[in-house]
Amino acid sequence: MASTWLGVIIIGFFVGLLARIISSDPRNPQGCLLTTFLGILGAALFTWIGQFAGMYESHEYAGFLGATIGAVIVLAIWRALVGNK
Repeated sequence: MASTWLGVIIIGFFVGLLARIISSDPRNPQGCLLTTFLGILGAALFTWIGQFAGMYESHEYAGFLGATIGAVIVLAIWRALVGNK
């Protein structure tokens, strides 16, 4: 169980980092913890979208590419909420 959570955190960090590189914007959340949270949230979002659309079964999860797409979606929502300051 602990190794699963460690894997989620490590993959979440790399997915969040990749999403921040893809959508380079100064309004993106900064820091190691927020980057990791961004990746984990992106993976959860795309897993939910994929299960809702029938791409994944209830026991399947988004892969690295899907998690990255989900993290980019989360960043787009973040930018919409933060706005132009």
